[in-house]
Amino acid sequence: MSKEIKVALVTGGNRGIGYELVKQLAMKNFKVILSSRNPETGHKAAQNLKESNLDVSHVVMDVDNQESIHQAAVEINEQYGRLDVLINNAGVYLEGSKKLVAMDHSILERTMTTNFFGAYHVIRSFIPLMEKQGYGRIINVSSEYGAMSEMSYSGEGAYKLSKLALNGLTRLIAAEIKGDIKINAVDPGWVSSDMGGPSAPRTPRQAAESILWLATVGPEGPNGEFFRDGKQISW
Repeated sequence: MSKEIKVALVTGGNRGIGYELVKQLAMKNFKVILSSRNPETGHKAAQNLKESNLDVSHVVMDVDNQESIHQAAVEINEQYGRLDVLINNAGVYLEGSKKLVAMDHSILERTMTTNFFGAYHVIRSFIPLMEKQGYGRIINVSSEYGAMSEMSYSGEGAYKLSKLALNGLTRLIAAEIKGDIKINAVDPGWVSSDMGGPSAPRTPRQAAESILWLATVGPEGPNGEFFRDGKQISW
């Protein structure tokens, strides 16, 4: 495959922000791999984009399952031999209005499994492909709820903790990686999607546009930072 063609992977790419990220990356001439845990919905989403002459393929990957992640990494390595951009978009919001210590502990565990450990295992499985070529861009879709200042307010405790941990992971990995590999976190804002609900003010397209600039930053670009709408915000 030509070195001029960059390969991107978007987790949870079959709907919402993820689907829009896949679409916009493909429109920027990336070869885009759409991942989803559900083979049928993922395949259908990829086919819809292919019908618009976009270079999109599909891989089944459940970020809650380490073996599923490993198999996806093997498949992508065998087929493409590289990965230039990784967007950890897959995430869940499972809680209601209960306080953290009052909610069923399984809600916190399931939230951390997807939102934090899912991203962690995806990164550690795919970063060798970036290290092999000395180049990569990793974007973790986080939330302003993951800022330390948000921990002073009650509500959304499981979700907040998962995104706080994801932000910490972003900074730690940024301190460890070498070469022209950059990892950053982005708050897409309140987005009209299955998670955000119909009354949210931002569209998936607007959210995707606020994320994608980090996919093509040069070697002088940011690393280990947290952004919203292109502006660095406090952890």
